[in-house]
Amino acid sequence: MPTSRGKPHLLDRLVLFPRYTLLVPRSIAREQDILARPQPKEPPRLTSRRIGIHTSSAGGAQNAAERAYRLGCNTFQMFSSSPRQWTPFELARPQCDEMKRLREKYDLKPLVIHTNYLVNLASVNQLFLKKSIEAFRGEIERALALCAEYLVLHPGSFRGADREKGLLQTAAAIAAVAQGLDLARHNLTILIENSAGAEYSLGASFEQVAEVLEHLSNRVPVAACIDTCHTHVAGYDIVSAPGMQDTLQRLDATIGLRQVRVWHCNDAKAARGSKLDRHQHIGKGQIGLAPFDWLLNDAHLAHAAFIAETPIDEPGDDGKNVEALKKLVKK
Repeated sequence: MPTSRGKPHLLDRLVLFPRYTLLVPRSIAREQDILARPQPKEPPRLTSRRIGIHTSSAGGAQNAAERAYRLGCNTFQMFSSSPRQWTPFELARPQCDEMKRLREKYDLKPLVIHTNYLVNLASVNQLFLKKSIEAFRGEIERALALCAEYLVLHPGSFRGADREKGLLQTAAAIAAVAQGLDLARHNLTILIENSAGAEYSLGASFEQVAEVLEHLSNRVPVAACIDTCHTHVAGYDIVSAPGMQDTLQRLDATIGLRQVRVWHCNDAKAARGSKLDRHQHIGKGQIGLAPFDWLLNDAHLAHAAFIAETPIDEPGDDGKNVEALKKLVKK
């Protein structure tokens, strides 16, 4: 399928096969896959906010959209390939077309793709950096093929260098990888996610995320993804009302609230400042329900998508976490 410029369409540059099986870190058997249940007779109750969850792509990319709808979502996040392997899975054109059809049918937007966990664009190991660059290029190409609005990236680890050099290298790598791919024309934005603050990790402070965004300004469409668990364990107070107000003010002064396009809504198993990235069910951890209530009902954040990345300890936990967030929306 040629473009108006006579160049091959992006999908024609991908390896197309009829089989697409995505390995996910959660067992579909444990989840009691919602696609195995009868299709709901009534559409789900939705809210004025875009609320979703990270859904499995097992059986084909398009299945993530169907699962999201049946879980009561109007937005969702997924992996476009294995999150812990370098070799990408094949992405077939019919699945991209079906994904587009289902998203339009169910009004699922935005679609958020989460980058492979192995990717570290700040690595000083040249072989690992090369693999990361190649993998991230594939992430962008698949996100474009799936017509995703956002691609979330962890800024990486600077082990063996220093933080400032790591931030610069991550930004430079993103710009280099995106070269030749017209992200703006395809409405794809790369989101830099804040981190939990583990040793050598980049992005634990809002200032560091803002620095990466500044380096990429006018070069690549970029914005931010803020994870509530990461924010909490990195040391920010989002549990008390005054603390949340101060945290949002700091976020606005550094990154800008309008630049936060996605909130990863995760409760935390660990204490504030612990730097331990352990997600918990909504309202069941150290953060509690109130902070999610404040975020979901803040008019300054109404433009954002709120997506849970909560664990599945028992069948149905994914749906329960979606409903827990939806119940908090007052409008």
